[in-house]
Amino acid sequence: MTAIEIVEANLSQAFHQQAILELLDAYAKDPMGNGKPLSAQARRDLIPGLQQHPTTIIFLAFQLNEPVGIVTSFLGFSTFAARPLINISDFYVLAAMRGNKIGQQLLKAVENKARGLECCKITLEVQANNHRAKAIYAAMGFAQSVYVEAAGGALSLSKLL
Repeated sequence: MTAIEIVEANLSQAFHQQAILELLDAYAKDPMGNGKPLSAQARRDLIPGLQQHPTTIIFLAFQLNEPVGIVTSFLGFSTFAARPLINISDFYVLAAMRGNKIGQQLLKAVENKARGLECCKITLEVQANNHRAKAIYAAMGFAQSVYVEAAGGALSLSKLL
């Protein structure tokens, strides 16, 4: 397999903007994403929105200048640790490229960035039935958050607006 290059996205570069749109649209279409393509509004507003969001951190994986994987994440803050954290919002590798450790390389890039920013942790959410992603996360040291043993593990919840 040809070498994979992992780069932190530059949101002012048209090449990176196009790669982000292509990969997030592919992810949106995936059953583990949204099961349908990005809307016209999302495609129009995605890059400007990411550019305006002050804590955006995106890593792209390329093979021979072709985008094959992405991690979009955002810097947050842990009040209990009084330190920053990185939350992974999207994690995707093209179906044809899975099994080549691209996901691990992307997660390692996020981890290196988090360590460089002196973050206390990296957080993410995953579909309960996404066994492939869960296996990658476990191999990279991710586990369900447990803050107080007697309370059980933390759950990720959302409310659509």
